[in-house]
Amino acid sequence: MNPLPAYATLLVIGATWGLTTPLIKMATGAGHEAPGIALWHVALNLVLMGGFLALTGRLRGLPRDTASLRLYAVFGLFGIALPQWASYSATTHLPAGITSIVVSLVPILALPLALAIGTERFSTRRLTGVLLGAAAIVLIAAPGAGSLPAPELWVWVLVAALAPLFYAVEGAVVSASRAPGADPFQLLWGASLVALIVLVPINLILGSATSPLTRPAGFAPLIAAGVLSMAAFTGYIFVLRRCGAVFGAQVAYLVTGAGVIWAMVLLGERYPPVVWLALALLFAGLFMVQPRPQLLPLPQTRPETRHVRS
Repeated sequence: MNPLPAYATLLVIGATWGLTTPLIKMATGAGHEAPGIALWHVALNLVLMGGFLALTGRLRGLPRDTASLRLYAVFGLFGIALPQWASYSATTHLPAGITSIVVSLVPILALPLALAIGTERFSTRRLTGVLLGAAAIVLIAAPGAGSLPAPELWVWVLVAALAPLFYAVEGAVVSASRAPGADPFQLLWGASLVALIVLVPINLILGSATSPLTRPAGFAPLIAAGVLSMAAFTGYIFVLRRCGAVFGAQVAYLVTGAGVIWAMVLLGERYPPVVWLALALLFAGLFMVQPRPQLLPLPQTRPETRHVRS
Protein backbone atom coordinates (compact mmCIF):
# COMPACT_ATOMS: atom_id res chain seq x y z
CA MET A 1 0.00 0.00 0.00
CA ASN A 2 1.32 3.45 -0.93
CA PRO A 3 1.91 5.97 1.90
CA LEU A 4 -0.94 8.36 1.00
CA PRO A 5 -3.73 5.73 0.89
CA ALA A 6 -2.27 4.10 4.00
CA TYR A 7 -2.40 7.33 6.00
CA ALA A 8 -5.87 8.14 4.63
CA THR A 9 -7.12 4.72 5.72
CA LEU A 10 -5.60 5.14 9.16
CA LEU A 11 -7.23 8.57 9.48
CA VAL A 12 -10.66 7.15 8.62
CA ILE A 13 -10.19 4.33 11.12
CA GLY A 14 -9.15 6.74 13.87
CA ALA A 15 -12.04 9.10 13.18
CA THR A 16 -14.50 6.19 13.14
CA TRP A 17 -13.23 4.64 16.36
CA GLY A 18 -13.04 8.04 18.06
CA LEU A 19 -16.70 8.66 17.29
CA THR A 20 -17.82 5.70 19.40
CA THR A 21 -17.18 7.33 22.80
CA PRO A 22 -19.43 10.38 22.17
CA LEU A 23 -22.10 7.98 20.86
CA ILE A 24 -21.83 5.97 24.08
CA LYS A 25 -22.20 9.23 26.01
CA MET A 26 -25.43 9.89 24.11
CA ALA A 27 -26.69 6.40 24.96
CA THR A 28 -25.87 6.73 28.67
CA GLY A 29 -27.41 10.20 28.68
CA ALA A 30 -30.64 8.65 27.41
CA GLY A 31 -30.67 6.22 30.34
CA HIS A 32 -28.90 3.13 28.99
CA GLU A 33 -26.63 1.54 31.59
CA ALA A 34 -23.06 0.40 31.04
CA PRO A 35 -23.58 -3.40 31.43
CA GLY A 36 -26.53 -3.28 29.04
CA ILE A 37 -24.57 -1.35 26.42
CA ALA A 38 -21.71 -3.85 26.70
CA LEU A 39 -24.18 -6.72 26.26
CA TRP A 40 -25.72 -5.20 23.13
CA HIS A 41 -22.27 -4.63 21.64
CA VAL A 42 -21.20 -8.20 22.34
CA ALA A 43 -24.39 -9.44 20.68
CA LEU A 44 -23.56 -7.28 17.64
CA ASN A 45 -20.05 -8.73 17.55
CA LEU A 46 -21.44 -12.24 17.56
CA VAL A 47 -23.98 -11.57 14.82
CA LEU A 48 -21.85 -9.47 12.46
CA MET A 49 -18.57 -11.30 12.91
CA GLY A 50 -20.35 -14.66 13.00
CA GLY A 51 -21.98 -13.86 9.67
CA PHE A 52 -18.64 -12.91 8.16
CA LEU A 53 -16.97 -16.08 9.45
CA ALA A 54 -19.86 -18.22 8.24
CA LEU A 55 -19.68 -16.69 4.75
CA THR A 56 -15.94 -17.30 4.56
CA GLY A 57 -16.22 -20.85 5.93
CA ARG A 58 -14.17 -20.13 9.05
CA LEU A 59 -16.88 -20.40 11.68
CA ARG A 60 -17.05 -24.16 11.30
CA GLY A 61 -13.26 -24.35 11.65
CA LEU A 62 -13.10 -22.31 14.88
CA PRO A 63 -10.26 -23.83 16.97
CA ARG A 64 -11.56 -25.64 20.05
CA ASP A 65 -8.36 -26.92 21.63
CA THR A 66 -7.67 -26.19 25.31
CA ALA A 67 -5.16 -23.39 24.61
CA SER A 68 -7.57 -21.63 22.25
CA LEU A 69 -10.48 -21.92 24.67
CA ARG A 70 -8.29 -20.43 27.41
CA LEU A 71 -7.38 -17.60 25.06
CA TYR A 72 -11.05 -16.91 24.24
CA ALA A 73 -11.79 -16.79 27.97
CA VAL A 74 -9.01 -14.30 28.75
CA PHE A 75 -9.82 -12.11 25.75
CA GLY A 76 -13.56 -12.23 26.44
CA LEU A 77 -13.16 -11.27 30.08
CA PHE A 78 -10.24 -8.81 30.02
CA GLY A 79 -10.48 -7.63 26.42
CA ILE A 80 -14.24 -7.16 26.07
CA ALA A 81 -16.57 -7.59 29.07
CA LEU A 82 -14.64 -5.88 31.89
CA PRO A 83 -13.03 -2.98 29.96
CA GLN A 84 -16.27 -2.11 28.17
CA TRP A 85 -18.15 -2.13 31.47
CA ALA A 86 -15.49 0.12 33.05
CA SER A 87 -15.21 2.60 30.19
CA TYR A 88 -18.96 2.82 29.61
CA SER A 89 -19.55 3.34 33.35
CA ALA A 90 -16.98 6.14 33.40
CA THR A 91 -18.50 7.72 30.30
CA THR A 92 -21.80 7.97 32.16
CA HIS A 93 -20.20 10.42 34.62
CA LEU A 94 -17.25 11.98 32.77
CA PRO A 95 -17.06 14.13 29.64
CA ALA A 96 -16.60 11.88 26.63
CA GLY A 97 -13.35 13.60 25.69
CA ILE A 98 -11.85 12.86 29.11
CA THR A 99 -12.79 9.19 28.79
CA SER A 100 -11.19 9.08 25.33
CA ILE A 101 -7.94 10.38 26.79
CA VAL A 102 -7.85 7.99 29.76
CA VAL A 103 -8.79 4.84 27.83
CA SER A 104 -5.95 5.43 25.36
CA LEU A 105 -3.42 4.52 28.07
CA VAL A 106 -3.28 0.91 26.85
CA PRO A 107 0.29 0.95 25.41
CA ILE A 108 1.57 2.84 28.46
CA LEU A 109 0.07 0.38 30.95
CA ALA A 110 1.01 -2.59 28.79
CA LEU A 111 4.73 -1.89 29.00
CA PRO A 112 5.18 -2.57 32.77
CA LEU A 113 3.22 -5.81 32.39
CA ALA A 114 5.33 -6.84 29.39
CA LEU A 115 8.50 -6.10 31.35
CA ALA A 116 7.21 -8.17 34.27
CA ILE A 117 6.57 -11.26 32.13
CA GLY A 118 9.72 -10.80 30.06
CA THR A 119 8.22 -10.09 26.63
CA GLU A 120 9.77 -6.59 26.47
CA ARG A 121 13.20 -5.26 27.40
CA PHE A 122 13.73 -2.27 29.68
CA SER A 123 14.68 1.04 28.09
CA THR A 124 14.92 4.49 29.64
CA ARG A 125 13.07 5.99 26.68
CA ARG A 126 10.01 3.81 27.15
CA LEU A 127 10.04 4.18 30.93
CA THR A 128 9.92 7.95 30.36
CA GLY A 129 6.81 7.37 28.25
CA VAL A 130 5.13 5.51 31.11
CA LEU A 131 5.92 8.37 33.49
CA LEU A 132 4.52 10.93 31.05
CA GLY A 133 1.31 8.92 30.78
CA ALA A 134 1.05 8.76 34.56
CA ALA A 135 1.56 12.53 34.76
CA ALA A 136 -1.29 13.02 32.27
CA ILE A 137 -3.68 11.05 34.46
CA VAL A 138 -2.58 12.94 37.58
CA LEU A 139 -3.35 16.22 35.81
CA ILE A 140 -6.83 15.00 34.93
CA ALA A 141 -7.74 13.29 38.20
CA ALA A 142 -6.05 15.48 40.81
CA PRO A 143 -8.61 17.28 43.01
CA GLY A 144 -8.38 21.00 42.43
CA ALA A 145 -6.73 20.68 39.02
CA GLY A 146 -9.86 22.04 37.38
CA SER A 147 -9.95 19.44 34.62
CA LEU A 148 -13.26 17.86 35.68
CA PRO A 149 -16.74 19.40 35.89
CA ALA A 150 -16.82 18.51 39.61
CA PRO A 151 -13.85 17.56 41.86
CA GLU A 152 -15.57 14.44 43.21
CA LEU A 153 -15.62 12.91 39.72
CA TRP A 154 -11.94 11.97 40.07
CA VAL A 155 -12.97 8.49 41.16
CA TRP A 156 -14.51 7.90 37.72
CA VAL A 157 -11.18 8.72 36.13
CA LEU A 158 -9.80 5.74 38.04
CA VAL A 159 -12.73 3.62 36.85
CA ALA A 160 -11.98 4.67 33.27
CA ALA A 161 -8.32 3.75 33.83
CA LEU A 162 -9.42 0.19 34.65
CA ALA A 163 -10.32 -0.29 30.98
CA PRO A 164 -6.78 0.19 29.60
CA LEU A 165 -5.46 -1.84 32.54
CA PHE A 166 -7.74 -4.74 31.57
CA TYR A 167 -6.73 -4.33 27.92
CA ALA A 168 -3.06 -4.39 28.93
CA VAL A 169 -3.58 -7.63 30.88
CA GLU A 170 -5.36 -9.16 27.92
CA GLY A 171 -2.64 -7.99 25.55
CA ALA A 172 0.10 -9.50 27.68
CA VAL A 173 -1.68 -12.86 27.81
CA VAL A 174 -2.55 -12.88 24.10
CA SER A 175 1.00 -11.93 23.10
CA ALA A 176 2.46 -14.72 25.22
CA SER A 177 -0.11 -17.32 24.18
CA ARG A 178 0.99 -20.38 22.25
CA ALA A 179 -2.54 -21.17 21.10
CA PRO A 180 -2.45 -22.30 17.47
CA GLY A 181 -4.79 -21.58 14.67
CA ALA A 182 -7.35 -18.87 15.49
CA ASP A 183 -7.12 -15.81 13.25
CA PRO A 184 -8.06 -12.37 14.68
CA PHE A 185 -11.69 -12.62 13.56
CA GLN A 186 -12.15 -16.10 14.98
CA LEU A 187 -10.52 -14.93 18.20
CA LEU A 188 -12.88 -11.97 18.45
CA TRP A 189 -15.92 -14.17 17.86
CA GLY A 190 -14.87 -16.77 20.42
CA ALA A 191 -14.05 -14.05 22.94
CA SER A 192 -17.39 -12.34 22.30
CA LEU A 193 -19.16 -15.61 23.10
CA VAL A 194 -17.32 -15.74 26.44
CA ALA A 195 -18.17 -12.09 27.10
CA LEU A 196 -21.83 -12.84 26.40
CA ILE A 197 -21.77 -15.67 28.95
CA VAL A 198 -20.28 -13.23 31.50
CA LEU A 199 -22.56 -10.27 30.76
CA VAL A 200 -25.93 -12.02 30.52
CA PRO A 201 -26.16 -12.98 34.23
CA ILE A 202 -24.78 -9.57 35.25
CA ASN A 203 -27.52 -7.83 33.29
CA LEU A 204 -30.17 -10.18 34.62
CA ILE A 205 -29.11 -9.42 38.20
CA LEU A 206 -28.82 -5.65 37.65
CA GLY A 207 -31.72 -5.36 35.21
CA SER A 208 -29.59 -3.09 33.02
CA ALA A 209 -30.15 -4.42 29.47
CA THR A 210 -32.72 -1.80 28.48
CA SER A 211 -35.07 -2.65 25.63
CA PRO A 212 -34.89 -0.33 22.59
CA LEU A 213 -38.66 0.09 22.92
CA THR A 214 -38.28 1.89 26.25
CA ARG A 215 -35.47 4.28 25.25
CA PRO A 216 -35.41 4.41 21.43
CA ALA A 217 -33.64 7.79 21.30
CA GLY A 218 -30.56 6.41 23.01
CA PHE A 219 -30.64 3.04 21.30
CA ALA A 220 -29.69 4.40 17.87
CA PRO A 221 -26.30 5.81 19.01
CA LEU A 222 -25.76 2.66 21.09
CA ILE A 223 -26.09 0.43 18.03
CA ALA A 224 -24.19 2.90 15.84
CA ALA A 225 -21.25 2.79 18.27
CA GLY A 226 -21.15 -1.01 18.07
CA VAL A 227 -21.32 -1.10 14.27
CA LEU A 228 -18.68 1.63 13.87
CA SER A 229 -16.39 -0.14 16.33
CA MET A 230 -16.66 -3.34 14.32
CA ALA A 231 -16.00 -1.48 11.06
CA ALA A 232 -12.97 0.27 12.56
CA PHE A 233 -11.65 -3.03 13.90
CA THR A 234 -11.91 -4.63 10.46
CA GLY A 235 -10.08 -1.70 8.89
CA TYR A 236 -7.43 -1.85 11.60
CA ILE A 237 -6.73 -5.52 10.87
CA PHE A 238 -6.43 -4.63 7.18
CA VAL A 239 -3.87 -1.91 7.95
CA LEU A 240 -1.90 -4.19 10.27
CA ARG A 241 -1.63 -6.86 7.61
CA ARG A 242 -0.76 -4.50 4.77
CA CYS A 243 1.46 -1.98 6.58
CA GLY A 244 2.72 -3.67 9.74
CA ALA A 245 2.17 -3.26 13.47
CA VAL A 246 4.47 -0.24 13.93
CA PHE A 247 2.57 1.79 11.37
CA GLY A 248 -0.80 0.60 12.69
CA ALA A 249 0.12 1.59 16.25
CA GLN A 250 -0.23 5.24 15.26
CA VAL A 251 -4.00 4.79 15.31
CA ALA A 252 -3.85 5.40 19.10
CA TYR A 253 -3.15 9.09 18.48
CA LEU A 254 -5.94 9.39 15.95
CA VAL A 255 -8.56 7.61 18.06
CA THR A 256 -7.82 9.80 21.08
CA GLY A 257 -7.70 13.05 19.14
CA ALA A 258 -10.84 12.17 17.19
CA GLY A 259 -12.68 11.25 20.39
CA VAL A 260 -11.90 14.68 21.86
CA ILE A 261 -12.86 16.52 18.65
CA TRP A 262 -16.08 14.53 18.13
CA ALA A 263 -17.07 15.24 21.74
CA MET A 264 -16.57 18.95 21.14
CA VAL A 265 -18.56 18.92 17.90
CA LEU A 266 -21.42 16.61 18.87
CA LEU A 267 -21.71 17.22 22.62
CA GLY A 268 -20.44 20.77 22.89
CA GLU A 269 -17.73 19.79 25.37
CA ARG A 270 -15.01 22.31 26.16
CA TYR A 271 -11.87 21.67 28.19
CA PRO A 272 -9.64 23.85 30.36
CA PRO A 273 -5.93 24.25 29.46
CA VAL A 274 -4.89 21.55 31.94
CA VAL A 275 -6.74 18.91 29.88
CA TRP A 276 -4.92 19.95 26.71
CA LEU A 277 -1.65 19.76 28.63
CA ALA A 278 -2.58 16.25 29.80
CA LEU A 279 -3.39 15.28 26.20
CA ALA A 280 0.02 16.57 25.05
CA LEU A 281 1.76 14.59 27.81
CA LEU A 282 -0.19 11.47 26.83
CA PHE A 283 0.76 11.81 23.16
CA ALA A 284 4.39 12.29 24.17
CA GLY A 285 4.15 9.20 26.37
CA LEU A 286 2.64 7.13 23.56
CA PHE A 287 5.43 8.26 21.25
CA MET A 288 8.09 7.25 23.76
CA VAL A 289 6.51 3.88 24.63
CA GLN A 290 5.86 2.61 21.11
CA PRO A 291 8.67 1.18 19.00
CA ARG A 292 10.44 3.72 16.82
CA PRO A 293 8.39 4.00 13.61
CA GLN A 294 9.81 3.14 10.22
CA LEU A 295 7.20 4.74 8.03
CA LEU A 296 8.74 4.94 4.57
CA PRO A 297 8.79 2.82 2.61
CA LEU A 298 5.79 0.94 3.98
CA PRO A 299 6.44 -2.79 4.22
CA GLN A 300 4.63 -4.99 1.75
CA THR A 301 4.60 -8.05 3.99
CA ARG A 302 1.55 -9.40 5.78
CA PRO A 303 2.65 -9.96 9.39
CA GLU A 304 0.67 -12.21 11.66
CA THR A 305 -1.69 -10.30 13.93
CA ARG A 306 -1.31 -11.41 17.53
CA HIS A 307 -3.23 -8.73 19.39
CA VAL A 308 -6.68 -7.51 18.45
CA ARG A 309 -9.38 -5.45 20.10
CA SER A 310 -13.02 -4.76 19.47
